Amino acid sequence: MKRIIFFIFIFFILSLSVSILAVEVAPRISDREIIEKLAGLETGQEALRSEMKYGQEALRSEMKYGQEALGKRMDDMNATMLTLFSTMVALILALFAYIAWDRRTMLKPVVGRLDSLERDIIKDLDLRHTEGSLLSRQLKALREYAQDDPKLTEILRGLSLL
Repeated sequence: MKRIIFFIFIFFILSLSVSILAVEVAPRISDREIIEKLAGLETGQEALRSEMKYGQEALRSEMKYGQEALGKRMDDMNATMLTLFSTMVALILALFAYIAWDRRTMLKPVVGRLDSLERDIIKDLDLRHTEGSLLSRQLKALREYAQDDPKLTEILRGLSLL
């Protein structure tokens, strides 16, 4: 066991020395080289800025075009919805008009028959007579006649008319 720990310790020390050797010492750079490299970086940044501005303008124009296209599609969709809604309202109104017309044409014969029936009843029963209807006058006549005829009196009493 001690041997294993010893080998691990040796391996650890050797790996440290190798990693220390891996570090390079940077060569000395003069101020002039630093200034030249900074000037190159500034030039690259200017080019990058101009490229970014161009990209932003292109993006803005594309977004504007997209918004205009979206606005046009929305206008078209609104017009379509308005047309469909107007058509639906017109169909509903036409349906109501048809229902009213059909009801009127259906009721017209019924009203005519009812008027004719009313005229016939008024004429047959003589309802507008000053002494009462025809039936009430006939019943009155039968009652008067039943005073003299006992058989008729029995018949009227059997029918609960006396």
